[in-house]
Amino acid sequence: MGDEPAGSVRVLTPAGMLGAGFPDITIERGLELGADVISVDGGSTDSGPYYLGSSQPKTTRAAVARDLRVLLKAAARVDIPLIVGSCGTSGTDDGVDWVAGIVDDIQAEEGLDLPVARIYSEQDAGRLKERLAAGHIRPLPPLGELRPETLDDCTHIVGMMGHEPIVAALEAGAQVVLAGRATDTAVAAAYPLMKGMPAGPTWHAAKIVECGGQCTSNPREGGVLATIDATGFVIEPLHPDVSCTPISVAAHMLYETVNPFRMREPDGTIDVSDATYTALDDRRVRVEGSLFHVAEQHTVKLEGARVTGYETMSFSAIRDPHILARIEDWADLLHEILTQRVEQTLGLGADKYAFDVRLYGHNAVLGKNDPARTPPREVGVMLLVSAPDQATATAVAKIANPLMLHLPTRDMNYLPSLAFATSPAETERGAAYEFVLHHTVDSITPTDMFRIEAQEPAHHG
Repeated sequence: MGDEPAGSVRVLTPAGMLGAGFPDITIERGLELGADVISVDGGSTDSGPYYLGSSQPKTTRAAVARDLRVLLKAAARVDIPLIVGSCGTSGTDDGVDWVAGIVDDIQAEEGLDLPVARIYSEQDAGRLKERLAAGHIRPLPPLGELRPETLDDCTHIVGMMGHEPIVAALEAGAQVVLAGRATDTAVAAAYPLMKGMPAGPTWHAAKIVECGGQCTSNPREGGVLATIDATGFVIEPLHPDVSCTPISVAAHMLYETVNPFRMREPDGTIDVSDATYTALDDRRVRVEGSLFHVAEQHTVKLEGARVTGYETMSFSAIRDPHILARIEDWADLLHEILTQRVEQTLGLGADKYAFDVRLYGHNAVLGKNDPARTPPREVGVMLLVSAPDQATATAVAKIANPLMLHLPTRDMNYLPSLAFATSPAETERGAAYEFVLHHTVDSITPTDMFRIEAQEPAHHG
């Protein structure tokens, strides 16, 4: 890991997310091809606000440990850095410490002594309110102006770092960098940028490799290697039976972007408007012409989640053809009668709780936009109750129990028998969260909102 200028940098990305798994053969192949760094994303907001709000990981420890063991041993064997971003799914401080604990255990078990840096990205609501009052926080669509009390309501707030804190950790001597919330691209771009690679090709390559094998013909078979040089980059799949094509590589700019040609990072904008994609052979693609426009103001995106209430869920199934032919009328009747009975039994008005009836097999995904006009063969009815406390949510769900088991349509003169999926029928889901921050804050410096803690090698072995 010397400081000499590099002619090219090879970035190995084993998978789209730490804990997702990958074939061991792909890591060996990446090392054979001369990988200079291993980068992998550890999190996302894709699965909703719970993981940030509760500061809990989505992935199981065993899966994360399996992947980390392979990657740590690989990094140690050829003396290259390993960078993990958005540790613990949401990138909270707890998430960083959770992944760091797994790394410590593996290093002890394997006799490794790789120096580790933790980069923390959680933000203090009080300091953010000062920045808000100074006019340095702005909303991203579709949110409006931020209110100070919203910051106080958040159980956890993270800032999404760019490459700069990761570079700082590497330059300070870390071989394993465990970052809090980071842009997917920053994780892969940090080391090449530190080694002097041009920003346009580096950021574009980082965007393409962020999801591992997503840009290949078979994303189930592991990740890719990006080789970045002075004029462009080459993408190569790590599995021998998988290929990249100009279309599969170019198409990844359509993935999770507002604009397929431009994408904002904390310190500027990736611009691939003039990029060209050329097949070098039946497996590899070379990309040239990518640009990066440095922003006048470096910004950090904020993510925050707060508790909205407590949920209880119940699920029953309907096969009765008479009900299924009138399933939306049945759901309307369930809504009407449940609202009445909650008022009668608990004395609660509709403003004190909420519930949602979702008809799986009919229109649960698209709702009123579903074009289906024929009766479904069977429908799963999910009742999701939300209330300010768990006891109230469960009480409402229990009042719904006989309705979800025996409610007839208005024209039926008998009680049908429907089928609950579980016993007991009610499942308490605990606290429910919502994202309430989708804003950017002007950075004082690219690293001032993040805290780096270096951990000396433990000299295992």
